[in-house]
Amino acid sequence: MSLDHTAADDLDQPAPRPETTPPPQLEALRTQLEARQFDAGLAGRPCRLVRAGAPARSLRVRRWRARAGRSDRWLLDGCQGPTVDLGCGPGRLVSALIERGVPALGVDSSALAVQLCARRGAVALHRDVFDPLPGEGRWHHALLADGNLGIGGDPVALLRRVRRLLGPRGSVFVELAADPGLWRGPARVLEPDGTASNWFPWAVVGADAIGAVAEAAGLRLGRLHRRRRHFAELHRV
Repeated sequence: MSLDHTAADDLDQPAPRPETTPPPQLEALRTQLEARQFDAGLAGRPCRLVRAGAPARSLRVRRWRARAGRSDRWLLDGCQGPTVDLGCGPGRLVSALIERGVPALGVDSSALAVQLCARRGAVALHRDVFDPLPGEGRWHHALLADGNLGIGGDPVALLRRVRRLLGPRGSVFVELAADPGLWRGPARVLEPDGTASNWFPWAVVGADAIGAVAEAAGLRLGRLHRRRRHFAELHRV
C-alpha cells in the first residue's frame, strides 16, 4: 500500500522554519491558544472539525465526556500494563483503566481537560505530548484515541515520539478514521454559533494508511479492529 502524494512526499520532510524566531512571550501565547483549541467540545458544546480542502466532521463531544462505553472496550482490553493516554481529554479512558486496576496516566495540553480528569479521580498532567514525561521508555502501552493521532499534523513525528515512551515490548493503540487515506493540513474547531478556534495543524489517518505511517515511525502494524470505530495496535520494531 502506498500513501497519497501529499503523505508520501512529506513523511520525512521537516516543516519549513520561519525566517525570524518569534519573541518568547508570543510563542507562549500561541502555545496557550493551541492548547485550548478543543475546549469548547470539552465543555460540552457541540462542535465540528473543519479541515481545509476536506469535509468537516462532527466531534464526538458526548463520548468524550461520558463514561467509557462498549465501543472503547477493545482499547481497554488491550491495555494489560501501565498505560499513558495522550490527549486524554476529560479522562474517560484513564478512569476506566484505573477502575480495572491498570496503572494509567493522562496527558493533555488543555488545562480544562486536566481539571475534568481530576473530577473523575483520574491523574493527568498538563503538558504537551512532546514535553518530557514520566516513565519514558518504560510504558507498556500508549493510547491515541478519539482522533489524537492527528495531534501536531504529522502522525509519523508523533508516533516516533510515542515510540520513545514505550518499553521494548510496548505498543500504542491508535484510533483511525473511517475514511481512507492520509490527510494533513490546517483545521479549526467550529461551534454552531460560528465561533471558531484559530487554525492549527492536524492529520487524519485511515486504516489503509496506518501501516505505512507506522513503518516510517519505526513501528509495526499488529492487530486491526474495524467495526463501528476503527483501531490499530502498533508495536516497536
